[in-house]
Amino acid sequence: MTFNENVRIDTSQVQKRTGGGRRTGMAVGGGGIGLMLVLFLGSQLLGVDLTGLAPALSSGGGGSSSSSEQVVEVDNCETGADANANVECRMTATSDSLNRYWNTQVGNYRGPQPVALFSGQTQSQCGTASAATGPFYCPPEERIYVDTAFFNTLRADYGASGGPLAEMYVLAHEWGHHISNITGSLNQAGRESGATSGSVRLELQADCFAGAWVGAAQTVTDDSGVPFLKPVTQAEINDALSAAAAVGDDHIMESSGMRVDPERFTHGTSEQRQRWFMTGYEQGPTSCGTFQVPANQL
Repeated sequence: MTFNENVRIDTSQVQKRTGGGRRTGMAVGGGGIGLMLVLFLGSQLLGVDLTGLAPALSSGGGGSSSSSEQVVEVDNCETGADANANVECRMTATSDSLNRYWNTQVGNYRGPQPVALFSGQTQSQCGTASAATGPFYCPPEERIYVDTAFFNTLRADYGASGGPLAEMYVLAHEWGHHISNITGSLNQAGRESGATSGSVRLELQADCFAGAWVGAAQTVTDDSGVPFLKPVTQAEINDALSAAAAVGDDHIMESSGMRVDPERFTHGTSEQRQRWFMTGYEQGPTSCGTFQVPANQL
């Protein structure tokens, strides 16, 4: 989607972490690139899993940020024109739009802590965030972590078509986990895997919530009443669907040279992820009751 060039961006929803490099806590998880589903003291760290479901997941303490790391505001992200030109500004503008949208949809809404944009690695209460973890939501601190280099990985290694809406979809998906957290759905997920597991239902709900935001995004305005985004095109929807398909459990397993094993699913198939995104897009957030549907309709 394209931002209206004169929309004004509130940058308070995003922070930028720079200079981190020294590891001060145990890394969460292990295995291939893109580990984004781990268990942390009984809580799930939630993201778009590209590991091919690594055989072993280790959880570690959150640690503290490296003494050399600095937390700063994003620079030169003031308008929609900046968001169209720069991925960090695009994440900032998307965060502003998402926060405003969900504030109108959820009673007693509270936004997540400012989204942490980072490169290299940083520390979270769910463990070390790095290029190997990709974007994720950390429930204990209610914060989303995004390494924007992940978007290149989606294109180069997993065949996504790319495009701005594909990037926004990833952030909107993680924001969806925050909505599940504050509305109580996250507590229903459990720790099991499998094609009809609570974990899969939670991830498909986040895809549905992402689609709901996309469907309404052109109606969300800044403080002056300027819409953040222009109407979505079919080509842009196709980019988002391509990203959703790229992170389906079956596609990840196939891309990793593994046998597709539904008993190890944690995020849903490519077809499910696309379908639930479109359900939210066409019907809004009240259609995202993935925990209520029977297994044969999931």
